[in-house]
Amino acid sequence: MSLDEIDGQIITALVENARSSYAEIGSQVGLSAPAVKRRVDRLRASGAITGFSARVDASMLGWTTEAYVELFCRGRTSPAEIGAAVSRHPEVAGACTVTGEADALVHIRAADMQHFERVVERISAEPIVLRTRSVVVLSRLVDRADVSFSRLPPDR
Repeated sequence: MSLDEIDGQIITALVENARSSYAEIGSQVGLSAPAVKRRVDRLRASGAITGFSARVDASMLGWTTEAYVELFCRGRTSPAEIGAAVSRHPEVAGACTVTGEADALVHIRAADMQHFERVVERISAEPIVLRTRSVVVLSRLVDRADVSFSRLPPDR
């Protein structure tokens, strides 16, 4: 499915405020509320929109330590194996395979440094993990969960 400019504007409006009504979005993009709903339904069915959620300040919930941990795995460890290993740990906020020396990069949120240390020890004990390298976030400078998608990439 290819997205047109109006789809991009609708996605941008939803990213900025997922609680906006179809009528509010329609007034921004020049469509009726039913037309916006049809497009949102199509975007959801195609997988372009994967869901709606609340953004939460993790520090307000007591998760004040944030870090990124590079995983170096044994042998030929598949991305599925890495995903299965790190998803067992509730402190893992995200994980991805990466280029470079490391096999994966894991985003961790913890209550404090002692909690973070225990999480790294648990992850390091996973059979697939050879070693880790960590960096702790001191301050978040840019946090763009609400990136504008109004400029769509050129057709390829």
